[in-house]
Amino acid sequence: MAGGTKHKNQGDREIRSILATDCGSTTTKAILIDKVDGAYRLVVRGEAPTTVEKPFEDVTMGARNAIREVEELTGRKFLSEGGVITPQGQEGGVDLYLSTSSAGGGLQMMVAGVVKIMTAQSAERAALGAGAIVMDAIAIDDGRKPHQKIERIRHLRPDMILLSGGIDGGTVSHVVQIAELIAAAEPRPRLGIGFKLPIIYAGNVAARTYIKDILDAKTDLRIVDNLRPVLEREVLGPAREEIHNLFMEHVMAQAPGYDKLMRWTDVPIMPTPGAVGLIIETTGKENDMSIIGVDIGGATTDVFSLFEEKFNRTVSANLGMSYSICNVLLEAGVASLVRWLPFPLDEADLRNRIRNKMIRPTTIPHTVEELIVEQALAREAMRLAFEHHKSLAVGLRGIQKEYGEGGLVDSAGTDVSLVDMRGLGMLVGSGGVLSHAPRRAQAALMLIDSFLPEGVTRLAVDSIFMMPQLGVLSTVHAQAAAQVFDRDCLIKLGTCIAPIGLLRDGERAVSVKVSLPDGPAEFTVDFGQIHAFAIPEGTTAEVEVRPALLLDAGAGRGRSLRLKAEGGVVGLIVDCRGRPFRLPSDEATRRTKLLQWIKALDIYPQAALQRYLGRQ
Repeated sequence: MAGGTKHKNQGDREIRSILATDCGSTTTKAILIDKVDGAYRLVVRGEAPTTVEKPFEDVTMGARNAIREVEELTGRKFLSEGGVITPQGQEGGVDLYLSTSSAGGGLQMMVAGVVKIMTAQSAERAALGAGAIVMDAIAIDDGRKPHQKIERIRHLRPDMILLSGGIDGGTVSHVVQIAELIAAAEPRPRLGIGFKLPIIYAGNVAARTYIKDILDAKTDLRIVDNLRPVLEREVLGPAREEIHNLFMEHVMAQAPGYDKLMRWTDVPIMPTPGAVGLIIETTGKENDMSIIGVDIGGATTDVFSLFEEKFNRTVSANLGMSYSICNVLLEAGVASLVRWLPFPLDEADLRNRIRNKMIRPTTIPHTVEELIVEQALAREAMRLAFEHHKSLAVGLRGIQKEYGEGGLVDSAGTDVSLVDMRGLGMLVGSGGVLSHAPRRAQAALMLIDSFLPEGVTRLAVDSIFMMPQLGVLSTVHAQAAAQVFDRDCLIKLGTCIAPIGLLRDGERAVSVKVSLPDGPAEFTVDFGQIHAFAIPEGTTAEVEVRPALLLDAGAGRGRSLRLKAEGGVVGLIVDCRGRPFRLPSDEATRRTKLLQWIKALDIYPQAALQRYLGRQ
């Protein structure tokens, strides 16, 4: 009952307190939300190590430890021998308890379709939107021989497989061929010895009888509506719902202790990435704006986007800041990493630093130099993940779209991304390297450098990584989730204005006039520079931007732009480094520019920079 204020098991009782946990791969986080003066607010947060692995093998122990920290901080009682006390009463407790999880590796899936760029890609979007990591995509035209596909299915041992292919009423032979490959592999699930692997069939309805004959005896087969009933339409909802149901029945039920955790709450446990995506999507739709979210973790980087009312999520499973940090070096290359360093660093030294982080994933930078290296790695991880996201966030393949006066353009062979940076309203960052950056300006510049927003874009970061809990909360209490997300979750960094176009370095790029309650202020920014102007958080300023003739700040080339800029802990950031953005190729010039930008936004302590770099 999204948007309601009463829990389904409490009749007319109003929900005044909510406890939510997120059982991550390494840490379990608990948050307490109370209704204070008519509004829902975060009260306190606790965390403890996740206990899904040996020697504990019971996820509820970690959840109890995190909740006990909340009990100690508030002086209230939430736990009994049977779990969380609900509803709230004289003995303590809360009105609503819910949880998300990515412990035990989260939800790992394979997808299969007839055509790689059509039905297999639709299946991948359905799985990603449900919060899964897609381990591989099998298709008739993926270039592999049948025995290679069979070996791949056997080797990966996914939690489930989503099979799609063919429009309703079309040919059945190709999707049947894929089903025969799956049957020949005799796949086994990752968890639960002796259980049949769940297979979701979301393809041509005319092939259902054949699919049952082939797969029903060997697998736990579930049949849902076709993902692509016709070429022009994609229907992802039924498949995503069934993925979530199977996640609860098979993955969660087999993970140590989750049977007890599921009894604690009657709100279904949701995969952590799916919950984060849900709050990002909800925020964009409620504010009628395009939005991008990024969650950079130790092993993966997830990117979420909502453009043209179409939500997409991608997982870069080999791009993270600890367990997979060596893959960032491998994919980005040494040159791409050192271009963000305003000081020389030996390649062997860089590689050793990165390897040390991989084998000691919980370590944090102890010097400014180490911090700059780590944040350079974060830039490249997010940049690569965003490139991956744009390649998958595309319109439907294999259909014809009408443009203008009857002109038809076949989109079957195009890779036009739905991501339009000129129309982006908000960019939200999450993950330790962003949320726990020593200075908020560091998080702002990392987001700008990685995603290169164009025109006017609001910037924000998740304060303490509570988006998963708020995502699952939004399914039963949208008002509480929205209020806490806006007031307590998001740290509003400010507004970025990035004119599109190129000039010669040092030419006048923009003149800016800012009208604040205490009076107006004016400043100019030259091309190649970045400038920050303080607009306090909670303040909205009238801003007029007058760009050079060849630059477009959002109103057209050379045209003045008037806007209301939202303030934040960083304020108004005017980025005149050019779009497209290019770092100078000359090493000395590049380092000088990096130091100028660091100083302009006060990114790192100047004394530390002088000590490490010997520069102003």
